[in-house]
Amino acid sequence: MSREVERLVNADRVEDLISVFGSFDENIRRIEEALSVTIINRGTDLKVSGEEEAVDKAVNTLDGLLALASKGECIDEQRVRYLITLVKEGNDAQVAQMAKDVVCITAKGKPIKAKTVGQQSYMKAIMKNTVTIGVGPAGTGKTYLAVAAAVAAFRERTVNRIILTRPAVEAGERLGFLPGDLQNKVDPYLRPLYDALYDMLGAETFQKYQERGSIEVAPLAYMRGRTLDDSFIILDEAQNTTREQMKMFLTRLGFGSKIVITGDVTQIDLPGDKVSGLKDALRVLEGVKDIAICRLTSADVVRHALVQEIINAYERADKKAEKKPAITGVKGQYKRKR
Repeated sequence: MSREVERLVNADRVEDLISVFGSFDENIRRIEEALSVTIINRGTDLKVSGEEEAVDKAVNTLDGLLALASKGECIDEQRVRYLITLVKEGNDAQVAQMAKDVVCITAKGKPIKAKTVGQQSYMKAIMKNTVTIGVGPAGTGKTYLAVAAAVAAFRERTVNRIILTRPAVEAGERLGFLPGDLQNKVDPYLRPLYDALYDMLGAETFQKYQERGSIEVAPLAYMRGRTLDDSFIILDEAQNTTREQMKMFLTRLGFGSKIVITGDVTQIDLPGDKVSGLKDALRVLEGVKDIAICRLTSADVVRHALVQEIINAYERADKKAEKKPAITGVKGQYKRKR
C-alpha cells in the first residue's frame, strides 16, 4: 500500500518557476489533476505531497519542465500534457531530449522545433536519409515539419527548389462541381501546403519564389515524366495515392534531391478496389537503405488536447470492431463463427 509523502523541488530561477506555473497556475493544476497530488509554492521551492508513486512522477514532471524552461523553451498546455505522458509511461530519460535545435524560423521570427520525441526522430530521419516516410494521425506535425525542413534546406542553399505535391483525390465532393479552371479546382486540395509556406516565408516572399520557379505547389499528376534534381520534394496525403502513382513519384528522384512522404493510413479516400500507395510503400520499402520510415502516434499530437482524445477513441473503436466475431445465419437462427 502506498504511503503519503512530501518532496521538495527547487527552481534555480524565479523566471523558470513563473514559466512552469503558467497563466493562473494552470500548468500546476494540470499536473495535480493528472497525478492526484498537491503542489504548494514556497519561494523558489515547490512542495509536492500525495501517494509516494504519484509524488515521484510529479517531481520528475516538474524537474523536466524546469529544465526546459531554463533552456528558454515555452511551457504550454501541450508540452505539459506530453511530459506527464512520458513520465507515466516511464520514459523519463526522454525528457532531456525535448529541448532541441530550431528547424526553421518563420516569417514572423517564430522558431519551429520538434515538440515530441517522435517528431525529433522524424526530423533526424529527414536530415539523414534521402527518402523519409512519415506516417501518423492528424495533428502530429508531419507536413508542417517537413515544410520547415524544406525551407531550411532552401535557405541554406543545399537545394535549389522546393516542390510540394498532393494527390487530388475527391473526398465526398466532385472536382467538376468546383468553380474555375483546372488550377482553381485543384487549389483547395493544395491549400494546407500553401498555408505552411506562407507561415514560413510570408505571402510576398512565397509569391516571389513561386514566380521564379524556385517553389512549386502542384497536384501529383503534374510530376509524371519529370526528373527532379537538387530539389526538396514533399508528397502530402500520400495515403490517397495508388500503387502506380507512388511508384511514379518515387522514381522522379534526381541527383542532390530529398523526398519526404507524409500520410495517415486511417484516412484513405480511395475507392474500395484501389490499394493505397502509401500502405504498399510501407511494406515494399521496409529495410531499404537510405529510406527511413517514421511512425508517429497520438502521443505526438500537438493540436488541441481533444484531438488526441478523438484519435484514441477511434483507435479503440477500430480495435473493438476487429475483435468482434462475424455472425452467420443457420436454419433461421444466428450463431457466432468459431
